[in-house]
Amino acid sequence: MSFIADGADVSAKASLGEGTKVWHLAQVREDAVLGENCIVGRGAYIGTGVQVGANSKIQNYALVYEPASLGSGVFIGPAVVLTNDTYPRSVSPDGGLKSAHDWTPVGVTIGDGASIGARAVCVAPVTIGEWATVAAGAVVTKDVPAYALMVGAPAKRVGWVGKAGHPLRQEAGFWVCPATGEKYEETTAADSPPSSADSTLKPVEVEA
Repeated sequence: MSFIADGADVSAKASLGEGTKVWHLAQVREDAVLGENCIVGRGAYIGTGVQVGANSKIQNYALVYEPASLGSGVFIGPAVVLTNDTYPRSVSPDGGLKSAHDWTPVGVTIGDGASIGARAVCVAPVTIGEWATVAAGAVVTKDVPAYALMVGAPAKRVGWVGKAGHPLRQEAGFWVCPATGEKYEETTAADSPPSSADSTLKPVEVEA
């Protein structure tokens, strides 16, 4: 069974997976789908139709606006904002109040295992790659590669992280996790310098 705390506002049209918990003052809107064993913290907001994969955590007062899509095992820190309007305005050029039909929402997509630190802002439309980490207070305005460590406003990649979340170290031509020993390989486009924005990282397959 899922759990909904007193004072939470969960639409009857939302879908909560087995073991998912929604805490006080949180709001989960119509047609939102949360997988198994998710946690939605106090005062968080999950917009209409938002998709959240299993084992994800959305911390207190985070704002996840539609049409965001979160993979499995995603961490959304306290007061994080996932935006959905590229050109926000309260009124149209003629001065009339905008309605929901006067603009097209765009979403933030977050890959499996990624973490977004406290008070970070992801400005839609952007995609955060799997297992990436966005530091607290960062402002993401461009797509983030998998395993990237992003810092600053606007956010820039300052390193790589492994699945355990620890910054990786360079050893013998590989990036190595100090916590697990897992190895990763960095690749760049033929016309890009090492450690450029076009770099990508992938785990090194271990032979059985």
